[in-house]
Amino acid sequence: MLVSIVTPSYNMARFLGETIESVLTQTYAQVEYRVLDGGSTDDTVELLRGHGERVAWRSEPDDGAAAALQLGFAEARGSILGWLNADDLLLPGAVEAAVAAFQAHPEAVAVYGQAHWTTEEGALIRPYPTEREAAARFHKVCGICQPACFFRADAYRQAGGIDPAWGSAFDYDLWIRLARVGPFVHVPEDWARSRMHRANKTLGNRGQAFEEGMAVLRRHFGYVPAEWVHSMVLWRQNGRDQFYEPSHGSLRSWAASLPEGLRRNSGSRGRYFWDWLSLPVAGRQAAATPPSVRPT
Repeated sequence: MLVSIVTPSYNMARFLGETIESVLTQTYAQVEYRVLDGGSTDDTVELLRGHGERVAWRSEPDDGAAAALQLGFAEARGSILGWLNADDLLLPGAVEAAVAAFQAHPEAVAVYGQAHWTTEEGALIRPYPTEREAAARFHKVCGICQPACFFRADAYRQAGGIDPAWGSAFDYDLWIRLARVGPFVHVPEDWARSRMHRANKTLGNRGQAFEEGMAVLRRHFGYVPAEWVHSMVLWRQNGRDQFYEPSHGSLRSWAASLPEGLRRNSGSRGRYFWDWLSLPVAGRQAAATPPSVRPT
């Protein structure tokens, strides 16, 4: 069973070497690895050349990470697919464990493990809030850490593949569409590390992360939960990233999230109002890890 892993990259040479090694040192032998670089101006090309034929790569301007992934998966030969951002890591044995999970669950279209967030330097921060029944909760939150997820190539194509129109929420969008093809299976093992730093999509462009996450929810479920709206309002009010800079709700933020949420849920205003009433308790509990942090 060939596994194809794709890495989109742009000016990430300081992290990319470690990312590549985390793939090339996997215990599973049948791995095809591709790096799609968007024309980096740092040392990325020299780094890629240094790996010879062990890594298939190209470096040319592209239309962003989603477009690079779309191209990489179109060229991939594996029956199992996955991607690893240029600043993330696979843990030893992750691919072998994923293949074993697919073999044990032939009905699964995707399998996913646990992961940890790390600092820019690679120090552990805390576990990613992975959900055992993530697909059942996609209407509220993305409970899957992207580098810890692998999926069948035929299911990927059946779901329509990566949508390059998204700048940051393309993983969340893909998971939802894949879940409509077949089941996701959770494996309670640590498979990946997701590096959190100012240059990544989640923390580097909070406005885009909020807007796209909510747009995905509107497209697929026709509703944006109050927790999402409240987190966005908090960010607008105080500018905190809600990850390294925890942001707790106030009467001002809760009040402002009512008209904002009613506007975004014009067809479900009654539902939103009752959802909003729960925010004083839910907001305090979830303030350090709002749903808007997770999709990217």
